[in-house]
Amino acid sequence: MGSEEAEPERPNDGTEMSGTLILLQLGGYVGLLLWGTHMVTTGVERGFGAELRQWLGRRLAPPGRGARLRAVMIGLAVTAVLQSSTATGLMATSFAARGALDLAPALAVMLGANLGSTLITQILAFDITAVAPLLVLIGVVLFRSSADGRAKNVGRVGIGLGLMLIALGALGQTLAPVETAPALRTVLVSLTGEPVLAVLIAGALTWACHSSVAVVLLIVSLAASGVVAPSASLALVVGANLGGTLPPLFEAGSGPARRLPLGNLLVRGAGCVVVLPLLTLIAGLLADIESAPARAVVNFHTAFNLALAVLLLPFTDRLAALLVRFIPDPPRPVDPARPVHLEPAALDSASVALANAARETLRMADMFEGMLRGAIEVFRSGDRRRAADISRTERIMDRLGAAIRRYLADLGDEQPLDDDDEGARGQEILSAVINLEHAGDIVANNLLEFAARRARRGGGFTPQELDEIAAMHAELVESLRLGLTVFLRGDAALSEARRLVAQKRLMRRMEAEAADTNVRSLQGAAKGADAVLAAVESGIFLRIVRDLRRVHSHIAALAYPVLERAAESVDRRARPASVAAARLAAETAPAGDSGDRH
Repeated sequence: MGSEEAEPERPNDGTEMSGTLILLQLGGYVGLLLWGTHMVTTGVERGFGAELRQWLGRRLAPPGRGARLRAVMIGLAVTAVLQSSTATGLMATSFAARGALDLAPALAVMLGANLGSTLITQILAFDITAVAPLLVLIGVVLFRSSADGRAKNVGRVGIGLGLMLIALGALGQTLAPVETAPALRTVLVSLTGEPVLAVLIAGALTWACHSSVAVVLLIVSLAASGVVAPSASLALVVGANLGGTLPPLFEAGSGPARRLPLGNLLVRGAGCVVVLPLLTLIAGLLADIESAPARAVVNFHTAFNLALAVLLLPFTDRLAALLVRFIPDPPRPVDPARPVHLEPAALDSASVALANAARETLRMADMFEGMLRGAIEVFRSGDRRRAADISRTERIMDRLGAAIRRYLADLGDEQPLDDDDEGARGQEILSAVINLEHAGDIVANNLLEFAARRARRGGGFTPQELDEIAAMHAELVESLRLGLTVFLRGDAALSEARRLVAQKRLMRRMEAEAADTNVRSLQGAAKGADAVLAAVESGIFLRIVRDLRRVHSHIAALAYPVLERAAESVDRRARPASVAAARLAAETAPAGDSGDRH
């Protein structure tokens, strides 16, 4: 009896502390897995995001037979490279928002993106942890030794993949003793009879982690360790698929931007409703095909998204029409200075965020063109109400320009633009915004002020002066269109960039001709007070002409980045030829030419 009574009095052996340490280790390894996934995604986006986005736009542009299937395959391919269906969705949303891609093919892209996100889980579910140190080593060498931004990002991808493999291997080792922990095992086993609870838990975890790939890999580790029953692990996979649709939906800043993530949520939600009652049956079928629980999890993940793509692809048009009906285009904003395209969710993808900033810059350019067209009306009629509208538009442009600059600054804080192309594009957008602001300031605060001063004197402009102002104004409007073409097309608009800069000479000549005509008219003016008044009014006219040329200089600045890149490209091609010529000259020079001359 005495020995039996002494049994419960054994001292605490530290089991509770061991359980706490195990939970901390699990949290650390899950964080390492998430960080590795983030490094891979950002590395690919920064190194190849611009090319991927251009490739995606070119491949999605041609409509016709087989367009839906092509969209699915494109979404699969891009997501397999990016390892993020969210990034692919942001690109597709960007194209759809500016009218370059209809909502129906964008939904098809997301079906392919969901399927593409399963490929990385298929690969990483195999035991390939032995290559993890090699991947990290190669990645660190590339990242530290290379000055090229693309090579550094390839190194970042290698480090991320290595960290993911290390985290998966450590998770498997850490979860082994968890199987014998009674408390935690009771909680996890309870999920077997509560598939809805398992879906909610996995969905919330995926939403918090912003990575369905990482959560599915965690479920693979749980299933491989035997901690979670097969049917419960499948319910967790369904929840991870459902939770992966939530971050882009919650972070979308406008109604039209929510259509695509909402459609993706409806597609996966429909699959969840159909599959959930059949999980036990599906788990048995998968066990007959593949006995390893980990392989059963990833096979179900792939089969689930493949079935959704096959079954729902024919209905993307109907779903798109339903989404447009449910979320119609919003009315024009009451405050025109409020940004329309600057989606905060797009800051995770530099190429998409830069495209959004460029679209908002085009809104500024449209406002500036309206100011220009209104200014010529003010010169002709002296309409004060029109002049007040132009001044309000200039203030709106200032606020919109400030919003674009803040957006670009937030993008730089979110992820440094160490890719040369993305960094250059960001600088181009910033330069365009500043030049449009300065040009708008000249129109609103200089040109209209001079026109009002001339009208207050009761004179107005002579027909000859109006003709010269109108001729320069027409050149400004034409140059603005050329500048926007260069801004949009980049290096592909080299000829337009040259034409735009060449028009600066025309504007200088027109300014000189206007000044010459004005001087001749003063020479024939009457003497006395009338001559003094004529001189003052002619001074106002000359200032207007000068400021019109200043506005053109700001517009022409849109062409400078393209011309500078073209000049650098010519220099790079010419440099090897000049070096070879110098070497040939040295080899063929007479022997006496190489010595010192005394």
